[in-house]
Amino acid sequence: MILLDSVTKKYPGDEEPALDSVSLHIEPNEFVFLVGKSGAGKSTLMKMITKEETPDSGKIIIGGIDLDYVKKRHIPGYRRRLGVVFQDFKLLPRRTVYENVAFALEIVGMSNKEIRNTVPKVLELVDLLDQSKKFPDQLSGGQQQRVSIARSIARQPKILIADEPTANLDKLTTEEIIGLLKKINDFGTTIFVTTHNENIVNNLQKRVITMKGGKIVSDQKNNGIYKLDEKPQPEAPKRIVQTPGHALRRRRVI
Repeated sequence: MILLDSVTKKYPGDEEPALDSVSLHIEPNEFVFLVGKSGAGKSTLMKMITKEETPDSGKIIIGGIDLDYVKKRHIPGYRRRLGVVFQDFKLLPRRTVYENVAFALEIVGMSNKEIRNTVPKVLELVDLLDQSKKFPDQLSGGQQQRVSIARSIARQPKILIADEPTANLDKLTTEEIIGLLKKINDFGTTIFVTTHNENIVNNLQKRVITMKGGKIVSDQKNNGIYKLDEKPQPEAPKRIVQTPGHALRRRRVI
């Protein structure tokens, strides 16, 4: 589902790479936390997945799509295959809750009938159906994040990327948002979350990947806990086998 093979990225002017030969494989339907101190490389790794940045070397395959072959003009279409949730919500202030979610469907060409059928179901899932006519500034921070999540899952993406989704929320609201992400994961969506919140990581006990100095230093695949001070782990070899593709070339991972 998500594969990074020996991915390296160094920004101009930096002495050390932001990502240093990072290899990672996330299976379909996993719930994964990515943790690490500021500057560890978490944001750069996420930008690689959303193709906001391009690696200097290495291979990235997301949902069977080899990002080497996604041309600039195809990037918006590729990103629409992902659900992305941000800590600052990024809602459209002059559109209602309903319109914010509907807009995500309009831009992919969904018909008005499909939108009318889909939006209420998504808002019900995030417990905001009764808030559908309100504008973002009439909502609490937790409700705004729920709208952001609803917008991200309206197209039923196979992968949901959440970058510090609870950073600006109180403890109770944080637990509610994580509970919602877990429910979405239970429906079959792969969830990949960056966070600095030790409590939610330890309470959920899912897979936990720790980064330090641009490297993955720990990968706890089961019952993971929040821990930052680890030594780099040895890289596991991966074999990538090319298979025929179409407009966006794909590869099969074995």
